[in-house]
Amino acid sequence: MRLLGFLAVLAAVGLHAGLAAAETLTVAEHPVADEKAVFATVESISVVPARGRIGGIVVQLNVREGDRVTAGQAIATIGDEKLVLQMKALDAQIEALHAQANQAQIDFTRIEGLVDRGTLPRVKLDEARTTLNVAENGLRAKTADRAVIAQQLSEGQVLAPSGGRVLKKLVTVGSVTLPGDAIVTIAQQHFKLRLRVPERHARLLKAGDRIRVDGAELGEEASKWGVIDLVYPQIEEGRVIADASVEGLGEYFVGDRLRVWIPGGARPAFVIPVGYVTTRFGIDYVRLRKADGTVDVPVQRGRELPTPTFPDGLEILSGILAGDQLVRP
Repeated sequence: MRLLGFLAVLAAVGLHAGLAAAETLTVAEHPVADEKAVFATVESISVVPARGRIGGIVVQLNVREGDRVTAGQAIATIGDEKLVLQMKALDAQIEALHAQANQAQIDFTRIEGLVDRGTLPRVKLDEARTTLNVAENGLRAKTADRAVIAQQLSEGQVLAPSGGRVLKKLVTVGSVTLPGDAIVTIAQQHFKLRLRVPERHARLLKAGDRIRVDGAELGEEASKWGVIDLVYPQIEEGRVIADASVEGLGEYFVGDRLRVWIPGGARPAFVIPVGYVTTRFGIDYVRLRKADGTVDVPVQRGRELPTPTFPDGLEILSGILAGDQLVRP
């Protein structure tokens, strides 16, 4: 009998030691962000038009909607028949002036020799030098005019002002354009989320707040996080506009609508690691430490709430109180 009593005492001591060694958690309220769902659209930081620098007819269009372009890429070519005709006329005038300049050079050389031998007076040499200078200056002037026309023809190339995606074509091949007309519109590659928040939540929204986009909205498993960059100080139709940066929006359609969760204040909540919850027959339980041992009590679980303290945090709506001692199963 004494041996049995001694074994019972040892078993009790071992049980209490096991309970003491088990991982426990004291339940306490944690402030958590009260998220609100709003809709946001994918917007480009800026939409810029690619404009033609000369007037004429669009003879070539190299892009279509959705194409990616880089800064300086040739998008279209504008042709002007008048410039071609002017170029041909200047070429003919340059040839004539070139012949006159050559003849004036020959005359000047011949008269210079005659003046040196005393056959002609020096005034003839001055007249020949003046004729030569006039011919050479006229040739240079026409050459400069031709360079201007050549530059205008080169400006018929419509270049992309920045890299991005082509949103819309505004002309087709054969369209008549004037100087400064837009040929296509380009959305820059950097995209933002433009949120439209009801004004009752506007005072709780500020730059630097984190937002969350559900993975289902992105076609991915994990959610993405972003940061609000700017809150516009004007209310439009009862809504406040805000811009947020989220990585990985480069492949989205401009104007695509997504559901975004924003912080709408803070509230107290019971958050515990998910490892303290067990599920049996569809009912969730946690294990509470009592004075005489442990007991499993049913709880109602909420949504997952990761916190800096509990990265795998889970909100418990009912079944536990502040100060309860939880034992990890």
